[in-house]
Amino acid sequence: MRRSNKSPSRKFSADSQRLATLAQSLVQAASRIEQRSWENRLDSALEKLLTGNQQQLIDSALDHLFHTDLAAYDGLLDTVEAVSASCTLQHEGKPYDALLLAIPILAWTRFSIPSGPISESLLQTITTQLHGHVLAADTRIAIAPVLFAIDQLPRSYCDTYLLTHSMAKAALSGMSLQAPTDFPETAPFLADNRFVLLTVTAPAGMPLMLWQEEAAGTNLQASSQAVLTQWQAQAGPTLQRLFPGCGTELLLPEAYYVACRDADKKIRPVSIRAAAHYLTHALTIDASQIAAVVAGFGDENNGMRIDEYRISFTVEDNPDVFYGVVWPLYDEESGEEEMQTMPLRHSTMAAAATPLQQIVILLREAGITRITKPDTLFTPEFCDDCGAPLFCDHLEELVHAEMPEDTPQSGAHLH
Repeated sequence: MRRSNKSPSRKFSADSQRLATLAQSLVQAASRIEQRSWENRLDSALEKLLTGNQQQLIDSALDHLFHTDLAAYDGLLDTVEAVSASCTLQHEGKPYDALLLAIPILAWTRFSIPSGPISESLLQTITTQLHGHVLAADTRIAIAPVLFAIDQLPRSYCDTYLLTHSMAKAALSGMSLQAPTDFPETAPFLADNRFVLLTVTAPAGMPLMLWQEEAAGTNLQASSQAVLTQWQAQAGPTLQRLFPGCGTELLLPEAYYVACRDADKKIRPVSIRAAAHYLTHALTIDASQIAAVVAGFGDENNGMRIDEYRISFTVEDNPDVFYGVVWPLYDEESGEEEMQTMPLRHSTMAAAATPLQQIVILLREAGITRITKPDTLFTPEFCDDCGAPLFCDHLEELVHAEMPEDTPQSGAHLH
């Protein structure tokens, strides 16, 4: 189950109702043949709305199903993602499949993580390495000449749909893509994701990725892991050139939404490590002097469900929150647990079954042992001036994270 923070729409149009009903029929189908029939009808309905930029109607159907039928919600969400980030189109009288991919890069630094235009020479090198180590034979691609931060990615399914189609046409025609002229600025963090976007095309029904080819065998996990190992070894030094002064980890190029979710999950532990490293160096203190408050945030009106943890960092003998990290929950992850169920110091991330256990292990591994978790479930609040998330202090009040004024300046904001 995916999570949604949206409230049900007051207006539930006939088009939204049709999407919801088709999604319910899809998940209730009794055979694969019937399932494919409902799937085709749902695809067609979504194509019409995405082409017409009717994002609100799609959101309304998703909101309705999230609160009434989670199985159908998952079915509709999967279909929306598939239709918006893939397509089949004609080129020179032949059908071609196209898929929007993302190359995720985890990055961390005490300074600033770059985003923005990528040089033509570097794009050519990335293209060669993709064809050599990731993509199937007989594929064509178009790469956006931009290193994207997460808040610079398409903001809606309709935006993603338009981007997928425009990039697919560019891939088939051999045209170069232009960088956006109104590229928004991104808020800097100590650890964050960056993405290179591309669309890959191949004759309809042919493999798009290397691990889909017959020679790769039938073990997807093994073949994709082998691709990742080669990709990191060959493309890692190339992409590192985009990140001066940063540590990076290169992830597997994948279907757009899968890659984004995977990167969002994997940046969470990196963010905690980066925060502990920054605080000890910026404040010239030992990690044992840092205390952490791990507070649950979510919707009190929806079964007291925790949607994210916010980790506040303070220093001994000072109640102020100096830094904060947000740990969102995804898919089936649950925040319904108590602090006394936390593992002992010698537990490992591999043995951690819950997000809270993972957070506590990471904090302890960083040398932070004074960890508390309020029983209160907080409503997510943000700073009215800058939009930064507010964090829970030891008095269970939500405050802005602020470093002391005499702290040496770094290139990262502290929220």
